[in-house]
Amino acid sequence: MLSKSSARLLLIGALASVLSACGGGGGGAPKGDAAHGKELYAACAACHHPTDTLVGPKHCDLFGRTAGTVAGFDYSEAMRASGIVWDAKTLDQFLVSPIAVVVGTKMGFAGFQEEKERADVIAYMWQMNHDPAVCPKQ
Repeated sequence: MLSKSSARLLLIGALASVLSACGGGGGGAPKGDAAHGKELYAACAACHHPTDTLVGPKHCDLFGRTAGTVAGFDYSEAMRASGIVWDAKTLDQFLVSPIAVVVGTKMGFAGFQEEKERADVIAYMWQMNHDPAVCPKQ
């Protein structure tokens, strides 16, 4: 059974997918300072890399990907069952406190409490994902 927060993320992700498919939801780059987000991403880089799976799964092709689906990474059952589809909104909610949003996740990061910091990191991750020099399309 999903926790309330996981169910809420599932609903948000489904709604975002529907809006995106219908041309709504503003599919452009998220608001935020990507340059500052790159600095903040250093906290993520301890476990994540754009193209390689390290302690955590790779971050290339993150937007639109269902949580728990990177081949070869040993996700927690909680993350695999979360139903989250990553976009700016689900990342924003998740990055407040990953361990509270997906209870049972292996991700031990405490989160970014400041909304601006989350917006900046998400803007950087979006930019990184759309830069073929960083995340080549396969």
